[in-house]
Amino acid sequence: MSPLFPALRTADHKEALRFGERSLTYAELAGAADALAARLAGSGRVAVWATPALETAVGVVAALLAGVPVVPLNPRTGERELAHILNDSAPDAVLAAPGDPLPAALAALPRIDVDTSPARRAAPERTGGPGPEAPALIVYTSGTTGPPKGAVLPRRAIATTLDALADAWAWTPDDVLVHALPLFHVHGLILGVLGPLRRGGSVRHLGAFSVAGVARELADGATMLFGVPTMYHRIAESLDGDPESARSLAGARLLVSGSAALPVHDHRRIAAATGRAVIERYGMTETLMNTGVRADGEPRPGTVGRPLPGVELRLADEADGIGEIQVRGPHLFSGYLNRPDATAAAFTEDGWFRTGDLASLDPDGYVRIVGRKATDLIKSGGYKIGAGEIENALLDHPGVREAAVTGEPDADLGERVVAWVVPADPQAPPAEEELAAHVAAQLSPHKRPRTVRFLSALPRNDMGKVMKRALGHG
Repeated sequence: MSPLFPALRTADHKEALRFGERSLTYAELAGAADALAARLAGSGRVAVWATPALETAVGVVAALLAGVPVVPLNPRTGERELAHILNDSAPDAVLAAPGDPLPAALAALPRIDVDTSPARRAAPERTGGPGPEAPALIVYTSGTTGPPKGAVLPRRAIATTLDALADAWAWTPDDVLVHALPLFHVHGLILGVLGPLRRGGSVRHLGAFSVAGVARELADGATMLFGVPTMYHRIAESLDGDPESARSLAGARLLVSGSAALPVHDHRRIAAATGRAVIERYGMTETLMNTGVRADGEPRPGTVGRPLPGVELRLADEADGIGEIQVRGPHLFSGYLNRPDATAAAFTEDGWFRTGDLASLDPDGYVRIVGRKATDLIKSGGYKIGAGEIENALLDHPGVREAAVTGEPDADLGERVVAWVVPADPQAPPAEEELAAHVAAQLSPHKRPRTVRFLSALPRNDMGKVMKRALGHG
């Protein structure tokens, strides 16, 4: 298989990574990564304490150069879950930044401090290294029941997804990506760090998200922004009174949102303030990227574009225009580590991966995500109702800042639509009847919320996704 990062051997003095004030050129990254790769050679697996730091990127690149699978660890993982991940993946060592405190669960593992100082350049990568099916990353993903499962991502899946995005987004070595996403996840690590390195471009990680930080980097040569809806919501909130940030975002070549649906009203606010539309893509840990709005395509709020090159997509068990997304192609994971039962259950008899996500298709093939099969499909009064479109309708109401929709058991309807609303003005929330009438007028009467519950904030995970099970989904 061709190297994942050919630019490590050719780009030399071009900046590859920047985290805050610290940066490495391609030559410096190659030297540091080669030196660490030599230490890791022959290891079974290594864990990486995935803080938003230069050491995480260097550690992951080094392990991939050595052909050693990487288990990224979320530094915020609780003790019980961390113990499960370590027991399941059995890494030989943990890579961490010098001086970073590690939890007691990692005490028994040999620790390797990642040295980011440039080292002498090693010889170019040898041919005959890891093959396309060799595991590259094992990323743990929480299911609806039971402990997290380790999705084994082979080298061909990473190469396939990043090359498909390069095609869709006209991603070149001239692009400079800015982001502030966590590095234990597909979005922040594979797309946000390995993506620029595979293209021979540059990545600037902010460490912590701020609108000012994003605007500063976009004004200083960055061309692309990757973010999650929470980040874009904060950008949308700030732009009205911040013409300088609006100008910076207007100069970006590409604004990309992922990991959850970006509400339509935030799309509109950003486009109105900057003249620049946010585009969305859709993927998950097991599949990497499935669809995306192309750089030269129509940015259509509420959609995640068409299937990427090499991706086959179908809607299964379709009814009322909504079905479960199932995909197949070379971008898929190899299976769940130590879980042949779960791997088998994740695929249909004819080899399609069951995403558990519900969608409809526009006539031209654009995909509209409705939500998760487990939490976002509400069967009420004989209708199949997608939570996502009700959430977007609620967010169009001026009295609503945030909204989530779930279903709860109802003796008459089977399930009733419940809206969880963060009001724009906590002292004067909109009336329940007003919100119900608003949804009925925007969509249809059977989709109106029968119950409205007001909150000060919606529960979200590290990637900004609303945790609906914490809302008491029935």
